[in-house]
Amino acid sequence: MIRIRQISVSILNDQPKVIKEKIAKKLHISVADIITWQIYKKSIDARNKKNILYKYEVNVSCKEENKILKKNQDPDILFVGPEEYVFPLKGKEKLNTPIVVVGSGPAGLFAAYLLALEGYKPIVIERGESMEKRILTVNSFWQKGHLNLQSNVQFGEGGAGTFSDGKLNTQVGDHNYRGKKILETFVQFGAPKDILYLQKPHIGTDVLRKVIVNLRNAIIKMGGKFYYETCLTNIFTERNRLCKIELNHEKIMDCEHLVLAIGHSARDTFSVLYDQNVQMQAKPFAVGVRVEHPQAFINESQYGDFASLLPPATYKLTYQASNHRGVYSFCMCPGGYVINASSTKDGLAINGMSNRNRDSKNANSALVVTVTPNDFGFHPLDGMKFQETLEKKAKQIGNGGIPLQLYKDYKKNQTSIKFGTIKPEMKGKFTFANLNQIFPSYINCALKEAIAHFGTKIEHFDCDDMILSGVESRTSSPVRITRDENFEATIQGIYPCGEGAGYAGGIMTAAMDGLKVAEAIIKKYSN
Repeated sequence: MIRIRQISVSILNDQPKVIKEKIAKKLHISVADIITWQIYKKSIDARNKKNILYKYEVNVSCKEENKILKKNQDPDILFVGPEEYVFPLKGKEKLNTPIVVVGSGPAGLFAAYLLALEGYKPIVIERGESMEKRILTVNSFWQKGHLNLQSNVQFGEGGAGTFSDGKLNTQVGDHNYRGKKILETFVQFGAPKDILYLQKPHIGTDVLRKVIVNLRNAIIKMGGKFYYETCLTNIFTERNRLCKIELNHEKIMDCEHLVLAIGHSARDTFSVLYDQNVQMQAKPFAVGVRVEHPQAFINESQYGDFASLLPPATYKLTYQASNHRGVYSFCMCPGGYVINASSTKDGLAINGMSNRNRDSKNANSALVVTVTPNDFGFHPLDGMKFQETLEKKAKQIGNGGIPLQLYKDYKKNQTSIKFGTIKPEMKGKFTFANLNQIFPSYINCALKEAIAHFGTKIEHFDCDDMILSGVESRTSSPVRITRDENFEATIQGIYPCGEGAGYAGGIMTAAMDGLKVAEAIIKKYSN
């Protein structure tokens, strides 16, 4: 098959016929010589606001391919062979107990899915509720403030990503085509097909929920089992090998193989693992605020006069502050909502969320500052305690609601008293407060300096009426659970996995890590 890169089409003339004609021209053949073609990648090139283009990479099957490739010296025309995920060969050791997967976020679900496909019939335990119940519980929390500590935005079927934008882009190299397999699986279970080729694919929280339920039902159909409202509360070992687990502080289950896909907010589980001598270490992460602008403003700044013809625009911003702190935008949600994502009684954390259509009035993004063990301590659980400190302050100054502040008042270190031209798009109660009171001075200084700089990249980004809210504290796990080349922890039989274990940073990388861990188990054991 031939792959052609750098096919440019005006957004005003984006038609299959035009793309096909450009393919033929690039290959110096007639349109009739093209047998089939399909989009491999599609992106928007908005560098020239007066001539915004769609950029395509396409896979083409045509007559006399070898002859065409020999004649053509264009580096954007190349041969590609099969690009398919290859299932691992099964090992020979026998399993004495079922494989248990802790957590049903992307890492846990895709580990369980691959195991189920290969006939291992995994048991998935999830501390939160099933999707159907969880949605009702979270909506009730946003409307009435009743927090379920075990089932919320962080915990429950689908993991924290369920209440997000459902972004599926990743910078991770993928020579084994795990990413392709994951995207195809999402489509198989109800995601839109455009995620297979868009440069910045996203599902949207509303569609993702349905996909997860379909994926769960497929695992069950293949012999897997799901137990909701079932929390891992302890582990037991013999000679440094896992032998049993405790569930909900009461039930003991024989278990020799445990996939730990616990997510970045399972602080009680981190503490249990540490107490049982599972080796882990503190790792860097980032904390900060969410900012809101009108989506129409972001569209116009990115696309100019063509804004109405294109999907809601995104942005990505980075800055190195004078105090040597990295500041960057994170988890940008076009047409989204800032949501109360708390999971503890005495703390408040926020996140961003968009539906498939990204049709709310505002764009929001986290603006976060890097922190390291030099800031909070080198004990494995010190980063977790640092997060807790910020979240407690956020809840205190917001009196239980999301604390927010206009940018002009954040700069002046004073509480806002009324909104300007921008009104918040939020899920959960909110109130005016002074966000300066949440953070150490080095974070406030870095944020203020960065926001002013971002105003030179996106005009009026640093407008006085921009809304800031806090605290964005769970950008990634504060710990990394040590694992070896076989993906096992320092206690044999435990397989740390995904974002919570410190090996991923989003839906795609977590799902890919879930596949890697499942592959390691399959390569060693037969079923």
